[in-house]
Amino acid sequence: MAQSRTALGLLTVLIILGGLGYFGWRQLRPEPEETDEVPEMSDAQLEVVQSVQQQFATDIPTPVRGAIAVRDTLRLYVGAKARAEAFREARLTAQVSGVVQSVRVRENQQVRAGELLIQIDTTEYALDLAARRASLGRAEVDYQVRLLQDDVLEDPALRAGRAERARYTTGLAQAEVDYQRAQLTLEKTRVTAPFGGRIADLRVVEGQYVGAGTELLTVVTLDPIKVSVSVLEAHVVQLEEGRLAHLDFLAMPDTVFEGTVETINPIVDLETNTTRVTVLLPNPDARIRPGMYADALVEAQKIPDVIQVPRTAIRETDDRRTHLFVYKEGRAEWVYVPLGRQNETMVELLGEPGTQFWVEPGSIVLVEGHQSIIHDGAVELVEDVAVAGGRPTR
Repeated sequence: MAQSRTALGLLTVLIILGGLGYFGWRQLRPEPEETDEVPEMSDAQLEVVQSVQQQFATDIPTPVRGAIAVRDTLRLYVGAKARAEAFREARLTAQVSGVVQSVRVRENQQVRAGELLIQIDTTEYALDLAARRASLGRAEVDYQVRLLQDDVLEDPALRAGRAERARYTTGLAQAEVDYQRAQLTLEKTRVTAPFGGRIADLRVVEGQYVGAGTELLTVVTLDPIKVSVSVLEAHVVQLEEGRLAHLDFLAMPDTVFEGTVETINPIVDLETNTTRVTVLLPNPDARIRPGMYADALVEAQKIPDVIQVPRTAIRETDDRRTHLFVYKEGRAEWVYVPLGRQNETMVELLGEPGTQFWVEPGSIVLVEGHQSIIHDGAVELVEDVAVAGGRPTR
């Protein structure tokens, strides 16, 4: 600190001497023509001027913004690329051929499990069912006639054996199978939702002829939605199921979504050296859609009971010593701070109580507008540094 004050004092003297020399030169040179142009100062020159002003006017407070140093769990994250997928997806195809009699849904419509989606014309299959029912009736009559005299048989085992053989010799067994198959085929003309979800990729219209196997539509479940995160093999060992994940979708850059790790694939892809980590997150309004890309931060470690401050509070001197400013009764107190682990926004402070490197939890540290202030300089805490006339952090 003493060296910094000495250097600043020397710089102040040089600026004053330069000003006196400039004044004398102005007295001797001819008066220049008036001009409206005012040369702009660089950022470095502005910082020097502000520092000098503060040196001579330490009671003029500088607008700054502060944040509280907290003792809390520091969460470290692994960053990776991600892509949204439907939680469940079913591509429905026609199980029978025929003309599409009705389409009961439209794309993006919410449907319930078992709800009728598409009806294929039933005429041919209803007639076949009626024919099978008639054949079954004839076989039942033949079967009963065949067993008319069996009531006089006293041996139960003998009666049961004759009845079983009669089912096959009269064609009753085959008729029952054919009737059940015709019933099942008729039911297949009704295309229903296998689960609740939304309709996607509707591919047919009423009156269209479809063959068995023709793709009709897709049903997807979007709440919750599944996000597939590709994590490098070197980082996946730090992850666990149930950990938090933050996702920033490219289509919605102003919103950060939070989910949890559902599963971690035990296999590493040999081509990309990544493992698929599946994250689930709520999606009640279906804003997130399958196929959307995102940047993911997956919680890798939780370090409890550490003192941490926003990374924007940290400044660095010319000799690479890190420091911050603590707000105390309208003044900025310079404190050197050794740093520990950090995430995207917060950094751990390693100072010990009772030393000059200690920042008390609950203290207010300056995080914006503190680029050119000095130790013990007057400061004023504000919500918006720019509005208050200060210099916001770039």
